[in-house]
Amino acid sequence: MNKKITLPASDDLDEAPVWTDDDFKLAVHRVGLKPSPQKKQKINITLDPDVVAWFKQQAGGRGYQTLINATLREAMQKKTIEETIRKVIREELRTS
Repeated sequence: MNKKITLPASDDLDEAPVWTDDDFKLAVHRVGLKPSPQKKQKINITLDPDVVAWFKQQAGGRGYQTLINATLREAMQKKTIEETIRKVIREELRTS
């Protein structure tokens, strides 16, 4: 996507270009200089106080939400791997 887009500007050189909703739809969310694959979704979740305290303690206070996200992602991937292994074992047992 190397299209060069020129936005209309006012006659006053001190003003920024006029941004439209279509311009914002073309925007790319970046982390550093690399486009982010997805924006994180903000949600509200209710957790037991001891669970939150444990993650805060593990993360040293800050970054505990990132740690919770990483733990959930790991559980997601583990489940996928376990399901794949079970499927392969079932297929092997059927053919033997």
